[in-house]
Amino acid sequence: MARYNFRENEDKWQQVWRERRCFNVTADRSRPKYYVLEMFPYPSGKLHVGHVRNYTMGDVVARYKRARGFNVLHPMGWDAFGLPAENAAIASKVHPAEWTYENIATMGAQLKRMGFSYDWEREIATCHPEYYRHEQKMFLDFLQAGLAYRKESWVNWDPVDHTVLANEQVVDGKGWRTGAPVEKRKLSQWFLKITEFADDLRETLETLDRWPEPVRVMQEKWIGRSDGARVFFPLKGAEAHASALEIYTTRPDTLFGASFCAISPDHPLAQSLAMTNPQIAEFIAECHRMGTSEAVIETAEKRGFDTGIVAIHPFDSAWKLPVYIANFVLMEYGTGAIFGCPAHDQRDLDFARKYRLTVTPVVLPPDEDKASFAIADEAYTGDGSIINSDFLDGLDVAAAKRRIGERLEAIKMGERTTVYRLRDWGVSRQRYWGCPIPVIHCPSCGIVPVPAEQLPVTLPTDVDFDRPGNPLAHHPTWKHVACPKCGGAAERETDTLDTFFESSWYFARFCSPRAATAFNREEVDYWLPVDQYIGGVEHAVLHLLYSRFFTRALRNCGYLDLKEPFAGLFTQGMVCHQTYQDIDGNWLFPEDVAPAEDGRLLDRTGRAVTVGRLEKMSKSRKNVINLDGIVEAFGADTARLYLLSDSPPERDLEWTDAGIEGIWRYVNRLWQLVTEPPLPLAPPGLPVPDALSDAARAVRHVIHRTIATVSDDIEKFRFNRAVAHIRALTNELEKLSQSLGAGEVLREGCETAVQLFGPMMPHLAEELWHCLGHQGLLADQPWPEPVAAFLIEDSVTLGVQVNGKLRATLTVSRDAAGSAVEAAALALPAVQRSLDGKAPRKVIVVVNRIVNVVA
Repeated sequence: MARYNFRENEDKWQQVWRERRCFNVTADRSRPKYYVLEMFPYPSGKLHVGHVRNYTMGDVVARYKRARGFNVLHPMGWDAFGLPAENAAIASKVHPAEWTYENIATMGAQLKRMGFSYDWEREIATCHPEYYRHEQKMFLDFLQAGLAYRKESWVNWDPVDHTVLANEQVVDGKGWRTGAPVEKRKLSQWFLKITEFADDLRETLETLDRWPEPVRVMQEKWIGRSDGARVFFPLKGAEAHASALEIYTTRPDTLFGASFCAISPDHPLAQSLAMTNPQIAEFIAECHRMGTSEAVIETAEKRGFDTGIVAIHPFDSAWKLPVYIANFVLMEYGTGAIFGCPAHDQRDLDFARKYRLTVTPVVLPPDEDKASFAIADEAYTGDGSIINSDFLDGLDVAAAKRRIGERLEAIKMGERTTVYRLRDWGVSRQRYWGCPIPVIHCPSCGIVPVPAEQLPVTLPTDVDFDRPGNPLAHHPTWKHVACPKCGGAAERETDTLDTFFESSWYFARFCSPRAATAFNREEVDYWLPVDQYIGGVEHAVLHLLYSRFFTRALRNCGYLDLKEPFAGLFTQGMVCHQTYQDIDGNWLFPEDVAPAEDGRLLDRTGRAVTVGRLEKMSKSRKNVINLDGIVEAFGADTARLYLLSDSPPERDLEWTDAGIEGIWRYVNRLWQLVTEPPLPLAPPGLPVPDALSDAARAVRHVIHRTIATVSDDIEKFRFNRAVAHIRALTNELEKLSQSLGAGEVLREGCETAVQLFGPMMPHLAEELWHCLGHQGLLADQPWPEPVAAFLIEDSVTLGVQVNGKLRATLTVSRDAAGSAVEAAALALPAVQRSLDGKAPRKVIVVVNRIVNVVA
């Protein structure tokens, strides 16, 4: 058979779509809008097939909704600031801007080759001054509104990238990009007050019913609201440093089980003690060398330094608790101080056993005897009744929390309160390739905003990357300016903004990307929120939470009238591939591995290859399949269909040579079905006659049921099922033979299959639509609608019961008369055996549902 010429046809139809501006849109309030967006990429080099799965899904949705009559906005841009460009500049002696724009050109060409229906006239790059000038104005507005501020704080410092990392960017105690162990440093940093919206960010998660539940749970946990109490412990032996220790706890009901207090190495009391005690200073330094993430701290050995200070129990002045500096207490949570109740917290128990501290149970599990209950190696964290706790004895945990909160407030030793795990977003980064923070530091005037008319503050192009640290800080001229207030000598802020700043509002800029202001209000009010957002679950906390905060902050500053930016969210699975290493442990690209005659895998030098785990495609592991190579060998449509068909979109997909080759064979079968049909097609536009052979009528049922099921599948992101249903339809079409009305049904079936495949394989579908005799573009055709009559099955299968027990099933024509059904049911051998030759007393036929025989 003739093979489909994808090279010629894909170029041809892309040019047609481009010339006719098929996917360029404007706001039109007379039409329903639909905004579909995939998380925009970082221009790091070339795309591989793992990158384009979510873009393919987004394109299916965009083309489908367009065919459904929606005014579809489907834009693309580039998250273009960031350290990789700076690292490339250091390694390759090329300017970050040059590296970035070259990659944008390369990756943009790859995306266009895939035939995605983007409105390329809306393309943006966040590193362009015409983009970041608006975010500089936003920053100044946040500053004026009290949503941005500067303070000295302990930060996560990446010693390789020489920059601050947000808590979310520390993974297992290491920088998320470099993998270097993170250090603690104290620096003056800029923050955004995300905590001001903590309650709202948490509560409105319930309204995001088109978000995956795991993502909502992750965000709720990250915000981390907890109800508890602040408790004041007077201190003895710390008179020169502090009079009392303020502790936040979610378990004030366990106060009578306390055996120690502990403070963070970064607590002001610890820092004050370290100034005069070298041993304490060294212990704190050791803690800072340990990883900073909660996961690392939780799994590390629990260590403490006894300060010699004692804390007085708030309910008993004779009860004294030792105060430790402990490596597992976080300054970022609560007050940076805890009381330890070892019997009911495993971390506290481990610490108490190590330092031989008392362990007093104060919560008695149900069905346990108070006289014999004791704690061994495992803390009890469940519910129960309070014991060994004075006025709390006999209460349940919830009642005890209320009672002790009231008593603390009555004696002025504490108060009930709510705290959050969420911390304000530190946005300062000590690097060059980022958006300059638009403030000036004046010795006389303090922090002075750059006047709006002087925006954007652009980056200098003549920077030196040979010296470690931030090139802006040691640039000879750029930072030196006159103060806008007094005219005296001053310096620019040399920190740049975290790149999550740019990605927290780009979706709104797409609504009016060439506007002189950040947003054209009419445009942003029409297009937002994003109806369908698609991207990886790895952004479930950082990007999505920041974007939700940012939208609220913009609303507060009058930019837009919206709180939630993304109405619907889908998180796709990863594309995975086998990993390979040579005998020296170096990672190998799949194309560098080949089978030997004896079945072993060898590298290009003939040495043995070790096959590793199936992992997400990544350039670091080299287990990537080159996108250009696949498109060159099989075409964009074949790659698109494989990415959609091989597994459910929310799950990982394993890329195999056999898989892509199988899809290529099917593409050619589809091509042959339409161009070399099994029987002559009826002329275009000829209606299907009412009189049909049984075979043709059966196929017509399949056609219209396929329209209905595929439409439902696409709406519900079941793309693999949609592909399977269309393939099942084309299998039926291939079997059609000459009979009454078969030519008309075959044409209807071929046109339907081509239309249903249109969002998935748009180039092939356009070519086949043309081959079927149509002059207009398939991209402009409405989505097919099923004929309701053909959605009804011709037959139904009924259960047949005898005396209430299922004995057989019976297939009959739909809506068959009761008498005919009764006779057929009684003739069944299983029913006759059950009746044992006797006549039934009664037969009840429920049409299209069941037959009940009463013996």
